[in-house]
Amino acid sequence: MAIAEFLEPAVKDYANQAKATYSAPIDTTKFTGRGFVAGEDPLQSQAINLAQQGVGSYAPFLSAAQTAQTAGAGALGQSAQTIGGLSSLTGPQAYQPFMSPYQSQVIDATLSEFDKSRLAGQQNIKDQAVASGNFGGGREGAMLGQYNADSLADRSALQASMLQQGFGQANQLAQQNFQNQGSIGTAQQGLAGAYGNQMNQQFGLSDFGRTGMGQDISALGSLGAMRQGLSQAQLQADQQAAQTGAYEPYGRLSQYGNVLTGLAGGVAGQQYAEPQAASPFQTALSTALGIGGLYGKIFG
Repeated sequence: MAIAEFLEPAVKDYANQAKATYSAPIDTTKFTGRGFVAGEDPLQSQAINLAQQGVGSYAPFLSAAQTAQTAGAGALGQSAQTIGGLSSLTGPQAYQPFMSPYQSQVIDATLSEFDKSRLAGQQNIKDQAVASGNFGGGREGAMLGQYNADSLADRSALQASMLQQGFGQANQLAQQNFQNQGSIGTAQQGLAGAYGNQMNQQFGLSDFGRTGMGQDISALGSLGAMRQGLSQAQLQADQQAAQTGAYEPYGRLSQYGNVLTGLAGGVAGQQYAEPQAASPFQTALSTALGIGGLYGKIFG
């Protein structure tokens, strides 16, 4: 197809520009690469460090809870053993371990002194009989018999009284020991309950600590992701500007060529259109919010 004379200069000019433009390589490093990816925001770094510190933070609380549980089980076992042993402190023979080991010696010594004192009384009766001229008579014998009978009764009463006193004291001591052992068992049960409460408190502190830490991590991560999204949007805008500048000559040449084709009476080709990306801020923000949501899930 012949070119009109008036278009020849323009066509030559177009050809020269096209040759120069398409011969020059495009420096893609000006709008590609890591330089257009937003780095980690300081708040995100803080959230990550906090999360790393929080991993295993429950361990000391768990260890303390296990220690309390072990101590509580031991106290409960001691309580059961103490209460179980109370059965041996009841019954008709419970007083025996509390009888004084010196009781028989005390009784023997007391009765011996009693016997000595009664011998003196017998001698007084005999001396009175001699003085009255009735020594060896029936009156002396009757007085001695009555005296001896009274002495025997008094001796038996004295012995029974001392035995009863010892039994009463032993019985009281046995009863007091039963009450003391019961109180010890109850105290051990209370101690086991206290250890149980301590164990629950340690578990509660662990949960509270992780919940609070999770909220901090979520807040820091979300705010950091928001700022990172803004930075990413700015970098994408710079990237698009650099890319547009790099491809602008091609678009201009395409439009120039279409104009020439139209003037020559031909059908103009499709207008060159540079691909348009979605809104940088919307894209970056959507990505950032998705990342921010991950922080809130780390610690539940």
